[in-house]
Formats: sequence, structure tokens, C-alpha cells
Amino acid sequence: MTTDIIIVGGGLNGPALALAAAKAGFTVTIIDALPVDTRAAPNFDGRSYALALASQRLLRGIDVWDQVADHAQPMLEIKVTDGRAGEGPSPWMMHFDHAEIEEGPMGYMVEDRHLRRAFLDAMQASPLITHLAGETVVAQAVEGAQVTVTLGSGKVVTGRLLVGSDGRASGTATRAGIKRTGWGYGQTAVVCAVAHEKPHGGIAHQFFMPNGPLAILPLTDSRSSIVWSESDARAATLDAMDDEAFLEALRPAFGSFLGQISLTGARFTYPLGLTLANSFIADRVALVGDAAHGVHPIAGQGLNAGLRDVAALAEVLTEARSRGEDFAGPQPLARYQQWRRFDTTTLALATDTFNRLFSNDNPLLRAARDIGMGLVNAAPGLRRGFIREAAGLTGDLPKLMRG
Repeated sequence: MTTDIIIVGGGLNGPALALAAAKAGFTVTIIDALPVDTRAAPNFDGRSYALALASQRLLRGIDVWDQVADHAQPMLEIKVTDGRAGEGPSPWMMHFDHAEIEEGPMGYMVEDRHLRRAFLDAMQASPLITHLAGETVVAQAVEGAQVTVTLGSGKVVTGRLLVGSDGRASGTATRAGIKRTGWGYGQTAVVCAVAHEKPHGGIAHQFFMPNGPLAILPLTDSRSSIVWSESDARAATLDAMDDEAFLEALRPAFGSFLGQISLTGARFTYPLGLTLANSFIADRVALVGDAAHGVHPIAGQGLNAGLRDVAALAEVLTEARSRGEDFAGPQPLARYQQWRRFDTTTLALATDTFNRLFSNDNPLLRAARDIGMGLVNAAPGLRRGFIREAAGLTGDLPKLMRG
């Protein structure tokens, strides 16, 4: 089987790249370890994503957004506070309102089930995309201008470019000889969703506590997504609790501002750490998303950074082909790496620093960060800068993210 681009990984970044590349006329084969039935499960399982405005533009550009728009909750405000569970938030805070920028909501919350279904439907509708579900790669090799992957089923796929979109433990990167740099935080994220009595008003909350941040992110129908970062030991205890005991543990941290809460969907846990691929490229290989960079969810930018990789790589490949270059040759791939590596390294270091600054109970650091938040909140120029950053509108934006 021969194709222009082979993508390993069927999560979200892989299908997004497949659709962007197919829209530019490339043939794409995407290799997905999970079967279609698992990807297309219709039930809400508690997982959701914060899509920055720039990422929403990308989804519109690859003809996915219209399928999820009715299920998307606009994020109109973000409130960032500091404190301890049961004591309420500090009076010092940062408050970001989308009305301070002209482009619209800072982003949207979309459930995992709706995004995956939309990606599957769009890929099935494209004659240029072949989706090999329930398949894993067991070997890859580069020979001249071709890269070949061998699947567990014995199938062989040959292409011009191999893209690893297969997560932090990327087999694509490992087989290409790309090493990683990183460390763990001793924290685990507990992810779930809750229904609540009172409307959230489209407001996202980030509440910093000594063991890690608690994010309360608005979903449709008076529900919110919870990303609760705790110490590994505490998270393991929370994960072992039944639903009612877990809610009792959550309530003091969550507070009462949305009334009574109840769990909806399942709970998941994810160990937190920072991991960066030492290179985003190798011979006829490129990495996107968590395969290239895995960051703390403190700013909700993990998926958005991956989608920016997707938009940048699709643009580089398209422009290289239009100039008559070998689109998978060393120069186009070097341009992709140059475009994305500084941005993602800066994001990784920023989230790392922010997490270390806020995930502690040192009284001097508490005072310094509270004063800092107050100063940012009082400065309109700084505040708008943070709002544009949250919306993904800063830096060298790929064309698919410019709207």
C-alpha cells in the first residue's frame, strides 16, 4: 500500500493532520491502535477539551467544526484564584473577559465523544484518507525517498513522510532514534465532569491549591469539566473512592458557588510531567502533539499546542510541494521544526514554572503570586495580552488558525 503521508496515532491530532493534508491534496493513511467502535462510542465518559479560538478556526478550516458547534460551550470569562480547600479563594485574582478582545469567545469546551465522532465522519467522507483501525506499527524503515512501516497484522504501508502522533511514549520517535528530556511532577490529574444546580455563565475557573490546581471548565447544560491536580498519593486515594466519597472530597475544593453538584460520566487519572522530544524531526519523520511535547495541563494548552503543530506542518508540506520541493525532505522538515520548537519549549517551561510557583503553600510565594495576579488584573494591556494568549492568537499563526 502506497500513500503520501503515513500518520501513526488516531487520537485527535492525527485525524486533524490527516484532514488538513487531504484538503491540500495529499493522500494519507492513518494507523490507529483502537478499533472504530471504541473511537465512536456515543456515551459521555467525562472527558472534554478546551479549544482555543485559534484551534476552533482550524477545525472550521478542515470542515469539522460544523459537526460539533451545537455541542460546544463558549468560554466567555476566565477567573484565576489562589487559596486552600475549604477556605474559599484569595481576594487577589486575575479575571479575563472575552469582551476585551474583538475576535469573540476565548475558546470552546467540547466533549471528547463529539470531537472523535466528527473526526471519524470527516475522515470516512474523504477519498484521500485511508483509516486503518485496530492496527499497530511494529517496525519502520527509511530507504531513499521512502519510509515503510510494518503493522502487527503483517500489512506494509509505504509513503514519503511518517508522522508520529502517538503520544508521550511515541513508538515512532523511539524507532527513529529520537530521545526525550523531561521529568515528573509527583502529581496526578483526576479528570471527571459534574452537573450543578446553578448556571456557570460560560466562566472557566482555575483555583490554585497547595498540591496543585483545580480547573472547573464550563460544558453545555449546566455541567462542568473538572481537572483536579493532586499529589500522586492523594490522587490514588481519590481514584479508589466510590462516587459519593469522591464528591464529598471534591466539594470543599469546588465550593458552593454553583450549588449542589453530582458526578456525570466516569473518572480518569493521568500522571503529570513534562516531556520534550530532543528533536521534532528525523529522516522522513515528523512529530506532532504529545509525541513532540507533553506539558502540564495548568493552562489547558496541550491539545491546542498539538493542533498548532498540525496547522504548521500542513502549511509547510503544502508550500514545499507547490515550490517543487520534496515535501518530506530535510529542508521542509527543518522549517517545521524551526517554526514549532521554540514556541513549544517556551510553553513547556512556562507551565513548568507556573506549576512550581503555585503548587506549594510557602507564605512568601503565596504573597508574591497573589500580588502579581492583582497587578496583572489591574493592567488592561497585560490583561488583554493574557486573553489573546489564552485564545491562541499570539505568535506566528499558521494560515489555518488565522480565520
